[in-house]
Parts: sequence; C-alpha cells; structure tokens
Amino acid sequence: MKDILWKPISPEKTQMSRLIQIVNESYSENIDSYDQLHQWSIDNIHEFWGEIWDYTKIVHSSNYNKVVDNVTKMPGAKWFPGARLNFAENLLRYKDSRPAIHFKGEGKPIITLSYHEIYNEVEKLSHALRSLGIKKGDRVAGFVPNIPQAIIAMLATTSIGAVWSSSSPDFGIKGVLDRFSQIKPKIIFAADGYCYNGKRFNSLDKLNHIVKNLPTVQKVVIIEYLNEKPDLSNKALSILYKEFIDCDPDPLFFEQLPFDHPLYIMYSSGTTGLPKSIVHSAGGTLIQHLKELYFHCDMDREDCIFYFTTCGWMMWNWLVSSLSIGSTIVLFDGSPFYPNSKEMWKLVERLDISIFGTSAKYIDACRESGMIPSKFADLSKLRLILSTGSPLVEENYDYVYQNVKEDVLLGSISGGTDIISCFALSNPMLPVTRGELQCKGLGMNVHSFNDKGESLIDEKGELVCLSPFPSMPIYFWNDNNEEKYRSAYFETFKGIWHHGDFISISEYGSITIYGRSDATLNPGGVRIGTAEIYRVVEAMEFIEDSLVIGQEWKGDQRVLLFVIMKSGFGLDSKKVEQIKSDIRSNCSHRHVPEKVIETKGIPYTINGKKVEIAVKNIIQGKDVNNQDALINPDVLEYYSNIPEILT
Repeated sequence: MKDILWKPISPEKTQMSRLIQIVNESYSENIDSYDQLHQWSIDNIHEFWGEIWDYTKIVHSSNYNKVVDNVTKMPGAKWFPGARLNFAENLLRYKDSRPAIHFKGEGKPIITLSYHEIYNEVEKLSHALRSLGIKKGDRVAGFVPNIPQAIIAMLATTSIGAVWSSSSPDFGIKGVLDRFSQIKPKIIFAADGYCYNGKRFNSLDKLNHIVKNLPTVQKVVIIEYLNEKPDLSNKALSILYKEFIDCDPDPLFFEQLPFDHPLYIMYSSGTTGLPKSIVHSAGGTLIQHLKELYFHCDMDREDCIFYFTTCGWMMWNWLVSSLSIGSTIVLFDGSPFYPNSKEMWKLVERLDISIFGTSAKYIDACRESGMIPSKFADLSKLRLILSTGSPLVEENYDYVYQNVKEDVLLGSISGGTDIISCFALSNPMLPVTRGELQCKGLGMNVHSFNDKGESLIDEKGELVCLSPFPSMPIYFWNDNNEEKYRSAYFETFKGIWHHGDFISISEYGSITIYGRSDATLNPGGVRIGTAEIYRVVEAMEFIEDSLVIGQEWKGDQRVLLFVIMKSGFGLDSKKVEQIKSDIRSNCSHRHVPEKVIETKGIPYTINGKKVEIAVKNIIQGKDVNNQDALINPDVLEYYSNIPEILT
C-alpha cells in the first residue's frame, strides 16, 4: 500500500471489529482482518445477512422463514420471506427527547425536532392521509426542498404502506412530469418555494403546471416555507399543510408488510431517455442502509450526521435511515456557499457534526478557493467525511488532510440510485490511501471484469456484482416482463449485475473509480477513464473546469477535451501544449487529447455529475432528451456546430 494518509487508532473498538467477534464466536471462524470478513460475508450469504438482521435489531411482527430463497438467482432472489415489518416503525423506534433533526434553511435560524416531536407529527399526518383514503400501494409524491416536513411526509406515507417518491423543486416542469406521470401519485406534498444563494424561488406556478398534467392527483398539500399564507390558485385541490394535519389523531398504526413491499420509487438521471422508475423495497433498503451506517460508518446514537443533498438524490434516503439508529440528522436547504464559503464548516462546529457528507465537487471547490476550514472552525467532533457523486481526485485527499483535519477518516463512497446504497465505501478498521475507496461493502460480491468476463486485479474493468443483495430493485415501474430491468443491468454479463462504472481493484481490496463506463474513452482500442484526465487537467492553475469525450473519427476514436478557463486566462497554443504535456507525463500518450477546445459551460445533472454523454450525443448529431435533468441545460448550445471538431 502506498500514500497512506490516515490509520485508525483503535480499530478493535469499532462495530466492524465487534461483528468479526460475533462471526468468530458463532461459526467457529478465525477471522482477523476485514478482507477475511468480507470474503466470509459473500461466501456465507444466508449467515451474514441473518447476523445483520440480528445486530441491527430490525423491528418486525413476524420473523423470516429463511434469509434468501435462492442465492444463485439474479435478478429475482426473494429476501427474508415470511418477515413482516414496517419501514417507518423502524425509523421511529425512539420516542424520547433527544434531537432527531436539526434543520438549517438558508437565511433562517436552526430548528430542532426531538424524536418524540417527530413521532407526534407523523401520527397526525398519517391519520390525515388515511382519512383521505390513502392505502398501502398508493403513490405519494414530494416536490419539496430538504426540510423536516419532507421526512415527516415520507414516514407518514410509509407507515401506511404507501410508496414515497420525491423530486427536488429545482427540477424543471418536464423533468418532474417525466418522473411522476409514470407512477400516477394520488397526493403531492409541495413547499411554496425554496431559497438558494440569497434568492427566493416560488414553486407554486411550476407546481400548478405539474398538477394540471397529473390527473390522478386528488390533493396537493402546500407546506408554508417561504410565506405564512401562500396564494393557493386551486383551492378545491390544494390545502395548507397546517390545515391538512389532524391535531386529534388516532394512535399511530404501522401496517405490517412483507420484507419486499415497495417503499421508494427512485429515478435514473434521464439524460439519455425517459428516467427509469426504480422501485426499492422497505426491508432491502433498511437492512442495507443499517449495514452501511453501523459498520462502515461506525455510527451510534451519539453521532450527528449531515449530508448535503436534495430530496431528488438517493443520499437523502440514505441519510434519513440514520433515524433508525437514533442518531441526529442535519438537514440543510440552500447554497453551501451562502452567505459565504465558510457556511458548511461553521455548521459542523455549531451542531457538533461528527459525520459530514458532501460531494467531490464541493471538496474541490473548497480547495480551489484556498479555504482552510481548520483555521476558522472547531472541527474537534468531526471524525468522518464522506464524499460521493463523482470520483474524489488525489489532490483533494491531500487538501482534506492538510487543510480540514489530520485525524479524520475520509471515505470516498460509490454506489447509486440503482441500489440505493454503495458497492464501495468507508471502513473504520482500514487505512485511507490517497485516491482510493477503502473497501468493497460487506455482502457485496464486487469484481472488475474484462470483456471476457474475467476478474481483474490491478487492471481496469467493469464494476460487476456476482451475487444478489437485499437492496437490488424489486422491479421497475410499468416494466412488462422485466425487460427494462434486465436490459439495464443484466445484458452485458448474463446473470451478473453490471453497474456501468469503470474501476480497478487492488490486491489489498481498495477500489479506484475512473468514471462511468458508458463515457469511457477508447482511442486505439485502449479503454481510458475520464476521471484520469480530469485529475490532471483540473489541478492546473488556469483551468476552472473541464469535460472530455471520445469522438468517433476515421474508423477510430479521438479524445476531445473542453476546458473552461479561469478568470484572467485565455487558451493559447502554449497552454494547449502544457495541458497535453501534463496529461502525457501523468497518464500516458493515449490519454492526450487530439483537440483542446475552450468552452463557456459544462453540463451537470442536478446532483452535480458531469454529463459527458449529452455532449457526445450532440457532437454525433443525436438528440439530447430530458434536458430538465440538467441544472444548466442552456450550456448544451455551446457544443453544436463547433468548427474545430470537423477537421
């Protein structure tokens, strides 16, 4: 192992170490390392997931008959048949006065709700939903910012056995309709607006357009967030949240449902077609999240966890599951750089946040600005920083340990909406190595495959998973004969989950991610990950941002690099040569772009991911559908009719 930046001081005190003890005692094993524990978890699937069920004390009314009916069936393995449980009941198992949620809205004071208060609010809202006729299997949608009422509405919905699906209010009208029109919700929860970067955005006009195109909606519940008395244009259909909740409710009743009862409907980004409507189960989501939170994050009731997310990103769902452990979760709505760039790090100090989750893009922005959080914020309680959304480049590992905190576990994690969890993530028992994700997740039989389906070590290949796991989608919505589901994950390697990431796995089990494999470059038949080029280019002092694609050219593929220059710099032949030289020396001659082209904008999804495929489609003369999935779709016009790419 090289470039070790952090080592655990007391790995024997972690819950991961406790799990090793349990396995050794229960199964007469002699496991003494994480590698051995991971191997045991994929070799003994029934026993492993049974131990997770017991350790996490999943609240249930009926026990399971077996852990899984067929460990060789993928997709289609049925998990914990016979079990009856309720997701919301597990997240509301604590009813005490300890803080459940801290909420900080941009320009607003911090609000704190206890577990007791959350339970009471869910009780009121659940009764109101039942009175409206909402029953198990119905869909309830949220068009909401990251506010406490979003969690309360989700818990009230799932207490009944209805299915929750949410979208962030910064989505465009078409983007929301592309999602919600597929699932036909009966009720929509929506805030009257949201705040971002010092501006107030009214959501009601957009909401009216959405509801007009959703004939199944019977009621729109408006949460008063920006205004005490928002103007309701359709008073027959709309009602204020404070008027909708029942202040004299019946006792909260949790419907007891099968382990694989639908819980969430999530959506793919929708940048290459209509978003896939991915249905996740209550039990599968719960047990997978608890595994990751307890063991990979070493979380307990004393922790305060923050993740910068919206309700349209799976990290919101992941964060909310922390309530089942009894931890305190922190919600934030607004820009992470408002009123200034110190806001998030000062929030860590103010709320004693111990687990801080963000995106690789945010960490990079902090580095680019020259910010040194350790100089202005007390980060003494911070023990774990999580990063996802895109690969965390090596320089940003250095930045965190030099400028944020020396004794913090920096965990780059990777998975996705498809599995509502992680394939690779943090580990409190293992060192942090520069540029690498620490380990494969427990119970996740992850490999790097070449085109022949051979497992690779220290070579780049496709991320695959060879065994089923509980948080696989139970199905796609309106997917006859599982055609879309199987096409999405199981066509490349039959019977094996193919995720679409380009990765390598080291001999000691760490993982490096090189970007999405559908954006992988292939000049001269050699596959190259886009993240390798970004790491070099975006470390250059005159580059603000960049995007790289492969252009089909004369029977081969050539690499095109688009760059945004920092203020005060222009792109000239000298800088082009410097870019090519740095890429050649840090990567290889095959990584060197044929063309380096200045651009004014780079497309990103609302969740902060670069969209190489959209640009590639434009350059190849193809349409880009569902541009509402992008936060800045207007920048796509910069990639049409570029003279430099015609020669």
